[in-house]
Amino acid sequence: MTTVDSAFLPASTPPSVASFLSLEHGLFIGGRWRPSDSGETIKSLNPATGRPLATLTRGSKSDVDAAVTAARAALADPAWRDINPLQRGELLHGLADLVEAHADELAFLESLDNGKPVSVARTVDVGTTAKLFRYFAGWPSKFEGSTIPLSPRGGLRILNYTVHEPIGVVGVIVPWNFPMSMASWKLAPALAMGNTVVLKPAEETSLSTLRLAELVEQAGFPPGVLNVVTGSGSVVGAAIAAHPDVNKVAFTGSTEVGRLITTAALGNMKKVSLELGGKSPHIVLPDADPVAVAAAASDGIFFNQGQTCTAGSRLYVHSDIYDDVMAALVDHARRIVVGPGQDTATQMGPLVSARQLATVESYVESGLTEGATLATGGSRPRGLDAPYADGYFLEPTVLTETTHAMRVVQEEIFGPVLVVMRWNEIDDLIDKANDSPYGLAAGLWTNDLTQAHRIAAAIKAGTVWINCYNLTDPASPFGGYKQSGWGREMGRGVLEQYTETKSVWVNLT
Repeated sequence: MTTVDSAFLPASTPPSVASFLSLEHGLFIGGRWRPSDSGETIKSLNPATGRPLATLTRGSKSDVDAAVTAARAALADPAWRDINPLQRGELLHGLADLVEAHADELAFLESLDNGKPVSVARTVDVGTTAKLFRYFAGWPSKFEGSTIPLSPRGGLRILNYTVHEPIGVVGVIVPWNFPMSMASWKLAPALAMGNTVVLKPAEETSLSTLRLAELVEQAGFPPGVLNVVTGSGSVVGAAIAAHPDVNKVAFTGSTEVGRLITTAALGNMKKVSLELGGKSPHIVLPDADPVAVAAAASDGIFFNQGQTCTAGSRLYVHSDIYDDVMAALVDHARRIVVGPGQDTATQMGPLVSARQLATVESYVESGLTEGATLATGGSRPRGLDAPYADGYFLEPTVLTETTHAMRVVQEEIFGPVLVVMRWNEIDDLIDKANDSPYGLAAGLWTNDLTQAHRIAAAIKAGTVWINCYNLTDPASPFGGYKQSGWGREMGRGVLEQYTETKSVWVNLT
């Protein structure tokens, strides 16, 4: 069934992407594609045009029940339960191979659905997904238990050892800013440890996850190991979070929704890991190179249209180089090419939805009302031809003369809006950098190693980048302090969040 007018697709759209978009996409439950119980659908919109891109299935609570039932059956099925660690790793390696083989298609699909430039989707979203599956493919055969020396009473001889067992059915709820790669952050360790998964992608950006489910099936994972239910967070996400047969929920998204998930999870005391919001400080010391810092600060906030939880959205620049940094920063921001993600010249695409655009615009208006100065941007770009004139575009925006009393400084905007402040004293700087309910990430630019380590130690954030920004790796833990979340993604440590540790005592007396 054709659900999208091909006239609205760019001429560069690969035939495989056009063919995929033409389908009415069902739910993936128990190894087969099926409609929802309600028969309702969702229109997915292209954020660059505001026009229909694809038709999705609107899942319901009963569909979540069916997906959880399929996941629990797969958990007990010898086809998944009894495969050895090396075989589990081979399946993940095979999935990584398929992601790489279809990388161009996946990147174009992600760009159409989310709005980001194809080059970013290819390098970051698809590249990260393949790397994560390949990294975690090595862990099933290496995540060992241990033997523990004890001091028992009564002269007993005790052998005590631990084993790691799958936690069970994992509910995965992911956001719209990095749809496929955020799914892989959770899928890769969950599958590596032998769990089964019920995955809900964001309603706005479900397409790449549905295509990934097809690749999971092609890679040979048994039916029911991965189940995908599309739909709204208030229905599908809430049903997953509250379901009594889901053993763990892994969520990335807003702090507000994270609180709702935590409350819902109390019903059966399921495990919860949360990667939530951020309002990250980006700090510039007086010895930094103003031109290099301006380019880095621009990338730190305008990458992915500012729709990044780690976006360096609060820039603190020492007064000695403030004017030089600002001149270079404004020049850099004004030269960013804004347009559809499929245009090779585009450096920044549209925001994900009309609602998100309206939210970001309201923050800009709020900042100006509270006394901020608009250094550049703040409007929709001019000169975009049809069909892109109706897209959800916003210029890279920089606000100066901001203070910590303003909403734009305190609240996560999740758009291409940078607030800039001067600083003079280190202690005051650290206080301001930590003056936030969030603690996800921070950046720091200096050649003074003493100050760099002092500030890094004082910042309350899960990641601190020194003379770099927004770098991640599957081997390095990622997560936040305070209201930026619970637990860590990636690295060896995340495996603890997808397993139960059992202590076994054997009396050898």
